[in-house]
Amino acid sequence: MELINNTYYINGVAVEELVKDFGSPLYVYDAGKIKKQYHRLKSAFIGVDVKIKYACKALSNFNILKLLKDEGCDLDCVSIEEVQLGLYSGFQPSQILFTPNCVSFDEIKQAVTLGVRINIDNISILEQFGHEYANTVPCCIRINPHIMAGGNKNISTGHIDSKFGISIYQLRHVVRVVKTNNIHINGLHMHTGSDIYDAEVFLQGAELLFDAAKDFPELEFLDFGSGFKVAYKEDDITTDIEDLGAKIVQRFNEFCSGYGRKLQLWFEPGKFIVSESGFLLVSANVIKQTTATVFVGVNSGQNHLIRPMFYDAFHNIINVSNPMGTTRVYSIVGYICETDTLGWDRKLNEVREGDILVIKNAGAYGFSMSSNYNSRLRPAEVLIKDGEARLIRKRETFDDIIRNMVNE
Repeated sequence: MELINNTYYINGVAVEELVKDFGSPLYVYDAGKIKKQYHRLKSAFIGVDVKIKYACKALSNFNILKLLKDEGCDLDCVSIEEVQLGLYSGFQPSQILFTPNCVSFDEIKQAVTLGVRINIDNISILEQFGHEYANTVPCCIRINPHIMAGGNKNISTGHIDSKFGISIYQLRHVVRVVKTNNIHINGLHMHTGSDIYDAEVFLQGAELLFDAAKDFPELEFLDFGSGFKVAYKEDDITTDIEDLGAKIVQRFNEFCSGYGRKLQLWFEPGKFIVSESGFLLVSANVIKQTTATVFVGVNSGQNHLIRPMFYDAFHNIINVSNPMGTTRVYSIVGYICETDTLGWDRKLNEVREGDILVIKNAGAYGFSMSSNYNSRLRPAEVLIKDGEARLIRKRETFDDIIRNMVNE
């Protein structure tokens, strides 16, 4: 987003014009930024056969999936519904990795029927898989490396108390299960969490996978998940993708040489690809001053963007309607009957009722985690592509709220 002659633009389209055309609240995504992030990541791992599998849970509108598919991206799915969405969007089954957790074996069987790649994260399901598909269907194993990453247990998935993956300390038992049931293991997977900026965390996990790979002679790929950190504040520390890529490529090639053949290197980024492309546009309903705080109450809240409440996440907020106004301190809050503060004590150009505020870095886990809490409606979604704003999801109506309710 850039300010030109006192007007804010997203990829050439004026922000306030977007609100006039599509209303608010409104999710807006910059297609150019999505493509740029994908290709930056792809280019960071020159020298290996790298596959980028977009974690569609971050932003699952099928227009976004189609955009990435056309750029050459694959897909990572965590539910059978995401798998179906990926297939609907045009991905081939071989391009989709299915990595669920705590699902029934019936869901695994559905995924096998659809022909996608299977990733298993617990021993019970692994045994059932072997009983059903011995020597017929390959699968990947998700390993929990017991590495704390990201600093927040809500976004760190590889620590010792995590529900995700099979403990690295259970590997000997896993090998016995695999051999006893004649399971073809074609990949090993780990995902330590989000907001990782230190290449050494990836390298630490990589060494665990490299060591584990010695027990599985038919591997085709190693999957290192993702968790690359993006900037939410000015001067924020971020993952140096180019540095990480160079270090991982060198060590991966060394491993492949010792393993006896070249494998594919997989990553599953979600936030890194779409976070910075997304903006949530909201309107200021009221300016409410108490004895301690000046609140800006907006026509949105945790029903549209729950990350500040759920993860204590920071999102930069800008008043695009008054770019030259005097700077004042506000707390921006939602209209939900909960404490849904989107930003405490923020310096904004003076906010007036009716002004449009933009919440930045809202592309990842914004709309996809939205809800109808308080019977509020989900917003529309717009994709800016080739200088044109395109509606990719209609704003909900009251009919959507009651659509699946049944009269007695």
